[in-house]
Amino acid sequence: MSFTVAIIGRPNVGKSTLFNRLVGKRLALVDDRPGVTRDRRAGDARLGDLAFTIIDTAGLEEGDGESLVGRMRAQTEAAIGASDAILFLIDARAGLTPVDRHFADLVRRAGKPVVVVANKAEGRVGEAGAYEAFSLGLGDPIALSAEHGEGLADLYDALREALPAATEPPTVEPDDEGLLPRLSGEEEEEAGELDPTRPLRMAVIGRPNSGKSTLLNTILGEERLLTGPEAGITRDSIGVDSTWRGRAMKLFDTAGLRKRARVVDDIEKLAAADALRAVRFAEVVVVLLDATIPFEKQDLTLVDLVEREGRALVIGLNKWDLIETQASSLSKLRETADRLLPQVRGVPVVPVSGLTGDGIDGLMQAVFQAHETWNRRTSTGRLNRWLTPLVEATPPPAVSGRRIKIRYITQAKARPPHFVIFGNQLDELPRSYIRFLVNSLRRTFDLAGVPIRVTLKRGRNPFAGDT
Repeated sequence: MSFTVAIIGRPNVGKSTLFNRLVGKRLALVDDRPGVTRDRRAGDARLGDLAFTIIDTAGLEEGDGESLVGRMRAQTEAAIGASDAILFLIDARAGLTPVDRHFADLVRRAGKPVVVVANKAEGRVGEAGAYEAFSLGLGDPIALSAEHGEGLADLYDALREALPAATEPPTVEPDDEGLLPRLSGEEEEEAGELDPTRPLRMAVIGRPNSGKSTLLNTILGEERLLTGPEAGITRDSIGVDSTWRGRAMKLFDTAGLRKRARVVDDIEKLAAADALRAVRFAEVVVVLLDATIPFEKQDLTLVDLVEREGRALVIGLNKWDLIETQASSLSKLRETADRLLPQVRGVPVVPVSGLTGDGIDGLMQAVFQAHETWNRRTSTGRLNRWLTPLVEATPPPAVSGRRIKIRYITQAKARPPHFVIFGNQLDELPRSYIRFLVNSLRRTFDLAGVPIRVTLKRGRNPFAGDT
């Protein structure tokens, strides 16, 4: 039986460190400074034989509901509401603070099972701080060191006691032949490898304050991600499971990416690295532009990044509701995209408003189409029926009096489309002619908006003589 646990506490008590320890990966950003985490992040945790969902949250602080701190607290309260149990963390080295006592009342009012965790409990100072937690009146505290992995056995016992029904091991009966069935997790993993309907992974990237979180909240239909007028709110790359028109999806919100020379803060460097990991993990990447100031140099750099990583691409023009002459502006911006981004010529450029929801359907249709194109394979016969007349009509230039001969083409793989061209003296083939072939491939086989890889190989037609 699955269950959900939320980790809460004031800033810098080690919530993200414990989250990373339980999921077994460095998913959440960790830094010595308080307030690094802002959004709530969910992950698949394991502790002994327990498998459950763990939610990392922002540090609890007092603040006006409209302020950034207030909106962060609302995200934490939403995580508490969605959980079956709460891990209330304190810093054992610092001991109890008035803030800890204040928010202990919030936890008590939630009416959920609570496990008090005295983190950073290494050494005598930590042990003394752990004893202080008894005074909260929330049960026996668990002395733990998330950084070093100490005390996890006690945490396991505490979760079993807090959620006895959800953590009870299932009774497994042998079949008629006396064999035990496989665990359900193993079955799900094998099915996932073969299931063609596995979730489509989509990441949204862009400059700071381009509206990425607002757009994803509109797609999700809830205030799942922290938003506001302040630039740079998002730090962690947050993955959220969702569906769109019946299609399972995994959506990734990312931190705003500025020019590398302007990134001097360590936390921003970590956030940028996390965003790049989200791009590598995604299948389709939406590069979100601010329609009021589109195609800045950083926008072009981000598109180039997606192309180098080989991901399907869609360009979203956000804040389209602020544009007055929409029809003429869209035509000009699409022409600009083709001129400035020849490496992904024909990429879908979709106007959208994350605030009002206008254009969301068109954006998602472009995402699904880009994903289909990214996965497409073209038969060898069709490719060579295209190649032969093209090379005859526009042959490659001669090198030192000798003609370059292009004999044959085949598609080696998809995701992204990768083609292999066979012939003689192909190492002398000009880059301009390769671009000519790639552009023709795009037009003929409708490969707009996806990177195309081409490998040149010397050798004869491997299918020559086949009947």
